[in-house]
Amino acid sequence: MSTIHGGRLIARALRAEGVDTVYTLTGGHIVAILDGCVQEGIRLVDMRHEQAAALAAEAHARLTGTLGVAVVTAGPGVTNAITGVANAHWSHTPLLLIGGRHMVRQEQRGGLQEMDHPRLFEPITRWRATAWESARLGEYIGIAARHAQAGRGGPVFLDVPMDRQFDAVGDSDRPLTDRRRARARHGASPDALDEVVEALAGAHRPVVFAGGGFHGDVGGFTEMVRSLGAPTYLNGRARGALRWDDPLLGVRSRSTALSAADVVLALGVDWDFRTRYGEGVNADAIVIQVDAEPTKIGWNRPAQIGIVADPATVVGQLTERASEFKGAGTFAVEMMTAEQAAREEALARSESDEVPIAPERFAREVAEFFGEDGIVSVDGGDIVSTTVKWMRTSRPGWLLDPGPLGTLGTGAPYAIAAKVVHPDRLVGTVYGDGGFGFNAMEYDTMVRLGIPVVGVVGNDGQWSNIKTYHQAFFPDRVVAADLGLRRYDLMVAGLGGYGEYVTEPSEIRPALERGRDSGLPALVNVTIARTARMSSNYSQ
Repeated sequence: MSTIHGGRLIARALRAEGVDTVYTLTGGHIVAILDGCVQEGIRLVDMRHEQAAALAAEAHARLTGTLGVAVVTAGPGVTNAITGVANAHWSHTPLLLIGGRHMVRQEQRGGLQEMDHPRLFEPITRWRATAWESARLGEYIGIAARHAQAGRGGPVFLDVPMDRQFDAVGDSDRPLTDRRRARARHGASPDALDEVVEALAGAHRPVVFAGGGFHGDVGGFTEMVRSLGAPTYLNGRARGALRWDDPLLGVRSRSTALSAADVVLALGVDWDFRTRYGEGVNADAIVIQVDAEPTKIGWNRPAQIGIVADPATVVGQLTERASEFKGAGTFAVEMMTAEQAAREEALARSESDEVPIAPERFAREVAEFFGEDGIVSVDGGDIVSTTVKWMRTSRPGWLLDPGPLGTLGTGAPYAIAAKVVHPDRLVGTVYGDGGFGFNAMEYDTMVRLGIPVVGVVGNDGQWSNIKTYHQAFFPDRVVAADLGLRRYDLMVAGLGGYGEYVTEPSEIRPALERGRDSGLPALVNVTIARTARMSSNYSQ
């Protein structure tokens, strides 16, 4: 019987799981796995930091609905990737991080980068293990994939001793993993569905709210919303489930709607700090909460009707009973009137020609440039919360935010993954100047690998969100809050990309177009006005 090395067996098992791309940063403890990927035809995207590799793999999973995979070397390679794994944990993303590990024969002897990695991942993974047996390497991958893709999904970790990667293993034709596992998404039971339909059909002030747990095949969502006639709000990965210009989609009136609602259909919603822990929902409202993750039901805000099921599947069931709903009423008109009033106020601010540039002007110009067909990652604080309200996202998952962990540094890795998955699409990143600094060297990755992404920085020279918070408590002792107006565009140009500096509002759109047309990884560095706004993240 012919043999292959263990690294190739791992790669073959990944390919059997449908993995076509691995994000990595090279290291001595993983060379056999990387060689296996080359032999098995798996694309390697080599990054400049392990955190970025893990984040890119997470975005790959979000965009494809398949398992995202990052491979990093032992010791600091693994510890550098922890933030990416933690982000996937809180975002419920199916991510497999494979780490190199010191040789088995060096165990407890102080080998290079010796560390018991799995213990580090106990709080932030669904499963973690060391692959001690070379003959079972394919089996380990299958176990990891099964855990990662269960329920809402989540991260898993496997480290592989270096000598096990180089071991000779049998090259048989038997399946390396068994993908015959639960894949059908389950919906609501007939009785539960009847209860939901009865509540919605009797509602006078219904609201639909979909969050990070609502993704996958969301077909039928628009029809369901229209049949209910309910003002609808989207958060996290649900953004794009309705077209940006749908007459029932709100982005500026959510608090008003939830406080007045008599029935709230919450699909994959986390009642966390982003939603004021559910405290803003009318206390007398019937909350219908649907989630694939049982622990989310009733978290912070009681659910009068709680259903453990795939939200997208339940939407399909409700669509089949659309004739039982009465359509738009006066409540929807009231909420969309409030929405339009708030939008007109923002529009007036967005037409300002002042210098430094008003954040609302920046946001509108950027949103109009990327349009509804662009895939955009967002990386920052205040500038992101302002800009996303203007974005024209019309496809689920095409606005990539970091999720509830609030991780900075996601912008470039997410954009790299988006361009890998959708090479023919316009892909961009909206940065705050603070967020840009975390993984700015990934512009080198874009240049080396020919990945043209258009980035734009809203640069006010400070940690704006935190500075406002700091000033509220210690106005005379504000420290570590100022960055200065740095020429990040020159950095990108120095790496071989396209960089441009903008100080006039009329030049934002032309500069973005020049960056796109250059065919290079681009960064448009825009000086914006400093604002003073307390983030609700800290005030709740």
